[in-house]
Amino acid sequence: MLVRHRRLPHWELGAASYFVTFRLGDSLPEPVLEGYEFERRDILPTARHQGRKLTGEETRRLDELFSERIERYLDSGVGACRLARPDIAELVANALRYFDGQRYCLHAWCLMPNHVHTVFTILPAGSLDGILHSWKSFTAKQANKLLGAAGTFWQREYYDRLIRDADEYRNFVNYTLENPARAGLKNWKWVWKAEMGVEC
Repeated sequence: MLVRHRRLPHWELGAASYFVTFRLGDSLPEPVLEGYEFERRDILPTARHQGRKLTGEETRRLDELFSERIERYLDSGVGACRLARPDIAELVANALRYFDGQRYCLHAWCLMPNHVHTVFTILPAGSLDGILHSWKSFTAKQANKLLGAAGTFWQREYYDRLIRDADEYRNFVNYTLENPARAGLKNWKWVWKAEMGVEC
């Protein structure tokens, strides 16, 4: 389980595939984040301190904390939901596609009104931090121009999960593609999957 959240420890592998979620700045209020952090505070640091990988039960619990609480909260449509604006959604979609095949290989993505899910493989020219920084930095500046706003557009933290096998890959791609329907969005166009045989 790989989770980027404030100063918590994490593990990263190069040239690996990831499921990553990043969120708008107003989508997850501080008290919700604090509650999530409190519940998992003993899991990640304890494993790192003991110099071991997470157990299956620990991984399941972290997945549960993320998927059941955070995802449900995000899918309820909290915040201004700036990604529901077609011009901002198009900006973010174009940014995701921009370095596809150079720094990463995109497999699937979904823009929700207040967050983004992506599944991709890091290529030798890329890094997880660099890819996320590039997407978020560029789109934040451009979106704020479109909005006539300043300040925080994306939350600094993001959720990332190393994809360990073909079953997890299929599950995360399906999760990404099905997210709009699960959230009750009708005719939502901001969903994409690489065509079979043309992935990098």
